[in-house]
Amino acid sequence: MFKVFLVTSFAILLSFLALAAWIYLAFFNGQFWKPVFDDPAPDPAQWPSVDIIIPARNEADALPRSLPTLLGQDYPGRWRVILVDDHSEDGTGAMAQAIAFEGQKTSRLTVVNAPDLPAGWSGKVAAMQAGTTTSNADYILFTDADIEHPADSLRRLAARAVDRNIDLVSRMVKLHCAYPSEKLLIPAFVYFFAMLYPFKRVNDPESKVAAAAGGVMLLRRKTLDHIGGLARIKSALIDDCALARAIKDYGGTSGTPSRIELTLSRDIKSARPYPRIQDITHMIARTAYTQLRYSPLLLAGTIIGMAILFLAPLLLFLTGWPICSEAALAAWMLMVLIYIPMTRFYELPFAWSLALPLAAAIYIVATIDSARLYRQGKGGQWKGRMQA
Repeated sequence: MFKVFLVTSFAILLSFLALAAWIYLAFFNGQFWKPVFDDPAPDPAQWPSVDIIIPARNEADALPRSLPTLLGQDYPGRWRVILVDDHSEDGTGAMAQAIAFEGQKTSRLTVVNAPDLPAGWSGKVAAMQAGTTTSNADYILFTDADIEHPADSLRRLAARAVDRNIDLVSRMVKLHCAYPSEKLLIPAFVYFFAMLYPFKRVNDPESKVAAAAGGVMLLRRKTLDHIGGLARIKSALIDDCALARAIKDYGGTSGTPSRIELTLSRDIKSARPYPRIQDITHMIARTAYTQLRYSPLLLAGTIIGMAILFLAPLLLFLTGWPICSEAALAAWMLMVLIYIPMTRFYELPFAWSLALPLAAAIYIVATIDSARLYRQGKGGQWKGRMQA
């Protein structure tokens, strides 16, 4: 009888703990669940020059869809595209040149061969650095090789940066979300990211929360020089958030707090598909343990925390125990309600919002796998490199 009392008391405590956590997240965590979009900005009196830098490693398959959208920008100022071929084995550089030639845009494209990977540098940051050394523009737009931009993308980004005097304008692109694996895990990926880095707090110059989305980052060159260049984040695997952190830590070039703007984009899209669950879990496992600073304690805390938040409400509700099941149901319903805006953004029916606990369980497994890979010396594996 005493054991039953203990189990029941623990279950009730756990259900109310989960409910309290979701109340905090819903009302006191920067409204992370509410999608933040950019507002249009007026055209500046003078358009700044921009170099678009694409670090690319084995991206020949993606370039036919993405590169023409960059070469076709209608930007009024001086601009060009610099593609850094990072030791590709699939003819990435040649593919880029062929696309530019076919579209009669060869004057817009410069292909740079990345040097051998310097000691202490991660592969992508080193490729980004190779691009910046050939750039003398006012702004640099870092974008990935699988990103499709509308024709006015650069115009809108630059207008926003100039109008609001923003050091780093970043857009979380709309990820590919057509396969069942993507419908289950992609909205959850963005949701979890926003939970860790609420966009409103990122965009507040007085807040210490810093983050960016590496798919689209328009950076003022003076700000990059002010923080010491990309050498400041040379070993970072999560380069976008590391860059944002450095910018917030070092402040603006005029001695004022630096400004970062991170929003969701409706029309800048990733063409990279993830047809299998393993494709997405591999992406998560590459950097999850890095995010936890390779700490077993943080790993354990994360697993326990996610289990309480996402798994306990559903499991405790199914017990049917009085008080416990009611509190657990309230936690689960609150979880689902504040997830709906993200599934709507990805144009998914309501049923996918109910699947958030399953998505969280898969993310827990992927996070554990990230630690396993690190312990085996395979951490940070990407495009044939192991960097962690």
